[in-house]
Amino acid sequence: MNTIAQTLDSGSTIASGKQDTLTLIGRVLLASLFVLAGVDKLGAAEGTIGYIASAGLPLAGPIFYATVALEIIGGLMLAVGFKARTAATALGLFSIAAAVFFHADFADQNQVTAFLKNLAIAGGMFFVAAFGPGRLSLDRG
Repeated sequence: MNTIAQTLDSGSTIASGKQDTLTLIGRVLLASLFVLAGVDKLGAAEGTIGYIASAGLPLAGPIFYATVALEIIGGLMLAVGFKARTAATALGLFSIAAAVFFHADFADQNQVTAFLKNLAIAGGMFFVAAFGPGRLSLDRG
């Protein structure tokens, strides 16, 4: 029996199609968070740079521009699945850094929630980094 017939007989083609679709949806949902955040930051550059400086980070201006570039470019790369493993790793590490530097006030329940959300987002990014973007991507796996 040829491979195609075996695949159709086992039903794995249907499962694979669902996995491909869900992987694409997951990538786009994860990516949209970053792309929208990057675009929003562009509209509030001065305030965001001030917020970065208030966290005690040096070089707030360059950090701002690097953040915007990572969020928009990395997010778009993730969405379309181009160098998605690299983009997901960078966005995952960025999410952890954002949690540590901007959401580590554990006396404030809102900050605890934001911290945990950032860690969850990082977890999703590391799944993409580990398992790839799926077949519905420019990288195709």
